Amino acid sequence: MRVIGKFAVTLAFLTVSVCGFAADVAVLRNGFSIRHERREVVGETTRLYLNRDGSGYVDVRSEEIDHFERDLTPAPGTTALKLPDVVGSASHRYHLDPDLVNSVIRAESGFNPKAVSRKGAKGLMQLEPQTAAHLGVADPFDPETNVDGGTRYLRELLVRYNFDLIKALAAYNAGPQRVEQYHGVPPYYETQAYVAKVVRDFNRKKLAERKATELKKASSHKAQVAQAATGASQ
Repeated sequence: MRVIGKFAVTLAFLTVSVCGFAADVAVLRNGFSIRHERREVVGETTRLYLNRDGSGYVDVRSEEIDHFERDLTPAPGTTALKLPDVVGSASHRYHLDPDLVNSVIRAESGFNPKAVSRKGAKGLMQLEPQTAAHLGVADPFDPETNVDGGTRYLRELLVRYNFDLIKALAAYNAGPQRVEQYHGVPPYYETQAYVAKVVRDFNRKKLAERKATELKKASSHKAQVAQAATGASQ
């Protein structure tokens, strides 16, 4: 995964402004639209918060945003609450790490179930019409069927490339034909940046998970030592 380091993006942490607390839609120059509850400018990046409590967000370079619109669609109801269950179920069904699926969703749509790309890819995992038809996904805007189809497709690609995650992600973004044509990640900036983004996000989650486990073990060990010392002094 050494190639990934070439495409890492460093974000500035100086917050310049905060605005927008009503549900809005950020319309990007590439055709995507991202619904968000509020946003703030962080250096050259605009951070779009997907939930009111700030538990989910996606960073977009400010220059890539064409304009903002008020969100006039009905509230998504319980979709946000159900998404972890949807991802967990699909990941278990196709034997994938749910953190990986979540990282793909973050890179593809920013957790926006209504996202549409300029190429016509739709939903959380951005299924193109031909791919959706192949997977039997009738409504790509339905989170459950979209995530199920996208996760199954990712599993198919991993099997196809002998579980080479880099090739599978590149194929998910650019298509298997391009991966086979170039014998790996094709020389497209969009695909290279996409692979780097997913891998970076996935690795960050695994690192945080490992640290949490280590802290739990250390805490448990200290408690055992303290308990043993207390028993010996009695």
